[in-house]
Amino acid sequence: MPMIASCHCGATKIEAPVPTTAKQCNCTYCARTGAVWAYYAPSELVVVSQEDDRVYAPGGMNQHHFCGRCGMQTWGDSPDWASVYNADGTPKPGFEAGAFPSQRILGLNLRLVDDLDWSAIEVEKVDGRNKW
Repeated sequence: MPMIASCHCGATKIEAPVPTTAKQCNCTYCARTGAVWAYYAPSELVVVSQEDDRVYAPGGMNQHHFCGRCGMQTWGDSPDWASVYNADGTPKPGFEAGAFPSQRILGLNLRLVDDLDWSAIEVEKVDGRNKW
């Protein structure tokens, strides 16, 4: 059964499969939002409603979506860095340092899911502040 993530005011609702893994990053952006991200292929997320979507895209590469009414960080659209680099920042086999991913990935803020069973989700802490 899919889960529904909803911003505080309910203007944005996103349906997705319940994840088994997620990431909590300490980069300058993620640390400020407090989000815990579950990642999905673009075809796996369904935007049920998004009445006042706003996008913050510093540099244009990563698109951070948030509700224009209540301000909740809802989801993101970015290059799939994990397809090219390991968690420690080293390139995966077949890639060289400086390689840019050809795929995109969507991140859903799991903090917006009511009654989520956090005990069933392995949350990996990612050092984005020092590794990227």
